[in-house]
Formats: sequence, structure tokens, C-alpha cells
Amino acid sequence: MATRAETLAEAARLRALFAEAGALPIETPILQPAETLLDLYGEDIRARAYVTSDALRGEQMLRPDFTVPVVQMHMEHGAEPARYTYAGEVFRRQEQDPARASEYVQVGYEVFDRASPAGADAEVFALISKALNGLNLRAATGDIGILLAAVKGLNTTDRRKAALMRHIWRPRRFRALLDRFSGRSPVPPTRAALLAASDPVPVTAPQIGLRSAAEIEGRIEALRLDAESDPIGATELAALETLLTVRETAPFALAHLRDIAVDLPAITPALYLLEARLDALDARGINVDRLDFEASYGRTSMEYYDGFVFGFYAESRPDLPAIATGGRYDALTRHLGKGAEIPAVGGVLRPGLMLDLNGAAA
Repeated sequence: MATRAETLAEAARLRALFAEAGALPIETPILQPAETLLDLYGEDIRARAYVTSDALRGEQMLRPDFTVPVVQMHMEHGAEPARYTYAGEVFRRQEQDPARASEYVQVGYEVFDRASPAGADAEVFALISKALNGLNLRAATGDIGILLAAVKGLNTTDRRKAALMRHIWRPRRFRALLDRFSGRSPVPPTRAALLAASDPVPVTAPQIGLRSAAEIEGRIEALRLDAESDPIGATELAALETLLTVRETAPFALAHLRDIAVDLPAITPALYLLEARLDALDARGINVDRLDFEASYGRTSMEYYDGFVFGFYAESRPDLPAIATGGRYDALTRHLGKGAEIPAVGGVLRPGLMLDLNGAAA
């Protein structure tokens, strides 16, 4: 296992590589305001981050990653276009897998550029691929934007689409909602009885919990409206389910997705972007004919990404997490930009794992 000194030296080498490619080296504080991260991810983030507080600054989190503070910094002070690189520790609680490190070093490369989203995607992927050269890793790619477009284009209510959009990154919940909205999952008896009641929240009922009577009534009314809505059509549902299973080399995946677009035409613009990205990757020397594409890739670990996503894995070491990951996060710049936005894409590497793999191969 690499020592801390070796890991920091490798991190410095990688950051210098990215600086040579035109990135500005930057630093971000280790302590981040918890409010921003809670606003983005909800209370779920507490299970994955270390939280502290004091009377002066309120709740703070040990930096779980660099992307959020880098986006905040750029949206407040950055010029366009911009490229940044950084290196330092991140902190993640690992209660589900104690064998994994709760503190480790990341090195990143981020691009904020309006000129060519496909070109920027290819730039980040190719540069990180170059940094990993010689480690014999498998690259996985996907595109959350295709699934987002499919959901937005469904012929169903805005409320249902909003619920599906919220849970794209939680596949089991997403599947449960699809089953419910398509009519395949029966309404639970307790909910059916509640919706059938003429007065489900009588004035004399005791108030238990944090929700007010008005909030409870609003929720019941939303459930009634949903129950009265037509189910998602069988053709759209089958096409969406087929989309979720696409896993092929990139050119064949694109052809398969074009067939699916016959029944889900809303994904067509996202497929044009996928095609442009593959052309840009090819122009940078990436063999796209052998590049894996998985339509569901990134749904369990990349919550702020909304387009291209990728990861590099050591197939000889399935016990290791991804050696590098990244993707596009345009929506995050809108959220943190207070009215401003800019297309953005980036990726991070773990130099400690890179050194471990190098040592194993030596």
C-alpha cells in the first residue's frame, strides 16, 4: 500500500499534468458549509459525510468531494472559459463497507466552457485516460441525460415525472414508482381506504408528527389526483425499460438507442450529443469501437451528474472502488449560480489506488 508521502507526490505529479494542459491550480477549504450540501442532497448526505458544528459557523462538513466548492468558486469569481485542477483529501463515512478508506486523496480536472459540450466531455475523458495509461483499466461510460430526457418526455402528469426525476439516482425507488404509475403495482389496501374516506383527516383526530393537518390534506389530495390519472402507456414503459438495460460497445449502443427513440422521441437530441461526443473522442485517439456504454451507469453514485458519466476500473481487483470517475454537471452550475449557469464537466482520480496498482504490476 502506498505511503502518504508517495500518494501526495503522485497527486502533485498529476496536478502538474493537468496544469500543463491549461488548468489553473486551486485550493478549497476542507470544511464546507453543511447547508449547501444538505440543500443539494437532502439528509441522505449525513450518512456519507462527517458533520461538525460551532456557534460561529454553524454546521460544517469535512469535504466529501471537490466539485461543489469548485463550482461555487467559479460561479462567484471565475471567468469564461475556465479549467481548474486541485489535489487534497476528501472524507467519506464507510459504515456499509468499513474496509474502504474514509479519508483519501483526490486529484481533479474541471472544465467550464460553453463552446462545445461534446468536445469538453472528450477532453476530460481523454486527459484522465492518458493519466491512467499503463494501469490496464476498463473504462465504463454512460449518459444520465438520455434517461432524464426519456422521463421528461413521458406522456404522464408533471407530478409523476417530477417524482421519477427525483429518484433516478435511486434505482429501486425509481422501479417502484414505474410499477405504480403504470398500474402494475396495486394500490396498498391502507392507501385505498384512505383515499376512499370522505373525511380522511377529521378535526378530532390527534396531531402526531411534524406535518400539519393542511400538509396531510395536501398530500392526500395529491394521491387522489395521481390515482385518477391514466397509467403510463405500455409502449412507452417497454421502451423505457429497454433503455435501462442497454449495455454494449458505444457504436452498437447508439444504434440500439436510436431504435428505442422511435417510441421515446424525446431522447433524440441527447442521442445527437452522444454521437457528437463519440466523434470528439475518436478525434482524440480514443477507440470508441471498444468503449463500453451502459445506459444505467452512474445512477447509484453520481447524483449531481446530468449528462456524460464515466469511470475507470481495475477488473483484476474487483475489491477496489473506481480508480477515476467523472461526468457532466450543468444543472449543478444552475443550482449554485443564483441565476447564472455554464456547461461544466470534470473528473477525479485517486493517486493512492493508482500507486497500489502500479506496485502490484511491478
